[in-house]
Amino acid sequence: MTETSEARAGFVAIVGAPNVGKSTLVNKFVGAKVSIVSPKVQTTRTRVLGICMVDATQLIFVDTPGIFAPRRRLDRAMVAAAWSGAADADEVLVVGDAEAGLDGDARVIVERLKAAGRKAILAINKVDAVKKPRLLALAAAFDRSGVFTDTFMISALTGDGVADLKAFLADHMPRGPWLFPEDQISDMPERLCAAEITREQLYLQLRQELPYAAAVETADWQEKDDGSVRIEQVIYVEKNSQKAIVVGSKGSRIKALGEAARKQLEAIFGRRVHLFLVVKVKPKWGDDPARYRDLGLDFGA
Repeated sequence: MTETSEARAGFVAIVGAPNVGKSTLVNKFVGAKVSIVSPKVQTTRTRVLGICMVDATQLIFVDTPGIFAPRRRLDRAMVAAAWSGAADADEVLVVGDAEAGLDGDARVIVERLKAAGRKAILAINKVDAVKKPRLLALAAAFDRSGVFTDTFMISALTGDGVADLKAFLADHMPRGPWLFPEDQISDMPERLCAAEITREQLYLQLRQELPYAAAVETADWQEKDDGSVRIEQVIYVEKNSQKAIVVGSKGSRIKALGEAARKQLEAIFGRRVHLFLVVKVKPKWGDDPARYRDLGLDFGA
């Protein structure tokens, strides 16, 4: 923490519909992987903090689950977590999808912010995929809501426009001491981070083969004398047929999952990782209160 008169620190809640690129944007802001990314919607299940410095300003980004029409208990808890993250933030950054436009989920977000009297900043993402006239029309449609004070055109994937947006956010943070050490980039515990990296590989490698209802838990973490770490994880699925998909023929799939996750973890932790995966069937794991506590979600939402 610092007490210098130039110091600033504040929270920026990043909200948007599923799969608009919120996690990609947080990772780009921070300059490191702090939130998992996949083409599968609703990948982010809990709030993730990404922390970065802009000169004497500490920006704390709250990557929230996508806001959508919830159907299951887990859906409701995720949406509640998203709005909770926005409620206490110094600034709210709404990420819109240039390709999807002002669709149903985006309209719900705009209308809820409007009803709450909450102003926000708009970042229209994926601008590299849409022609300029359509972008200008979309920006005008968002602007008519009266919710947005400023609009930025960005590509979280390529980084176009992200530096300007980051500098703008830093300028709007309140003066005050930093809330985290200068070199910290996330508040996520290592055990949860490891589980999230493996879950990301599940989505990346299995895509449509594996339903959304899958979870990963770090069951054991052992520090070794040589500086390496031994990690045991359990992948929970709801049916035996799903377990067969994750394991693969003669264990080929789970071996590939483990290898990819291990390499990512070694890059993140900066040391050797011994990763061991097992798959267990747990029907209706999405109704287990313990899973919600682990993710920081409200089971009763």
